[in-house]
Amino acid sequence: MIETVGAELDRREARLREIFRELDSCIVAFSGGVDSALVLHVAAQELGARAVGITARSESLAEREYEGALRLAGAIEARHEVIETRELHDASYAANPLNRCYFCKTELYGRLAEIARERGIPHIVDGYNRDDEGDWRPGRQAAREHGVRSPLYEAEFRKPDVRALARKLGLEVWDKPALACLSSRFPYGTPITLELLRQVDRAEQAVHDAGLRACRVRHHGEIARIEVPPEDVAAAADPERRARIVEGVRAAGYRYVTLDLGGYVSGEFNRSV
Repeated sequence: MIETVGAELDRREARLREIFRELDSCIVAFSGGVDSALVLHVAAQELGARAVGITARSESLAEREYEGALRLAGAIEARHEVIETRELHDASYAANPLNRCYFCKTELYGRLAEIARERGIPHIVDGYNRDDEGDWRPGRQAAREHGVRSPLYEAEFRKPDVRALARKLGLEVWDKPALACLSSRFPYGTPITLELLRQVDRAEQAVHDAGLRACRVRHHGEIARIEVPPEDVAAAADPERRARIVEGVRAAGYRYVTLDLGGYVSGEFNRSV
């Protein structure tokens, strides 16, 4: 079984590299997560300077994620640039409707499309893979509207394949927990403001500082509902660590600090969709 899995991963890697050679040059939408990191790494290996990773620095990107993306791009030794996006200035986005991600990705891909046209770069690519099909992702419509290609999807990569190849290629983020923009911490219909985004960011940083690598702080008014992986629930409730978390999250502006015993669930607020 191990040999079969290895052979299949080799086949998908070969196809992924072939796709990039066919593209000739591209812009990689680079967030710093394992998916986009793998895409940028392989693109840089196959295309050299004809591949450029672009990270969008926005109000909904946690500061620790932005700094991590910069470090990772340097480690990959790929061309890398940063642009500013302002999706929060769009009232449709700030209202936090069910299709909020559509407006975010429209802003991102619209900016990347402008850069691509100015520089004569024919393709924009992202880190979408086959396992992403199972979640509510209105941003895919924006990707289609701007002609964004998804090499991982085209090469039949699923998330375990992404992590396996990232590990094989020596990417430090091969086991990095999934990330999502800070706006995903708010129930749909809750208006999003810069102040609230910063509040959630500070609260999550407090949880990270307490030694928990993966977490989400879901915003419910005065209540912060903390999600960690099920295997980390007991660690989060350890008296000493719990005290640090409570202190930090309250300092961020929450009155009540709760720990969700159900553990972290990707796309928590998408259950209602």
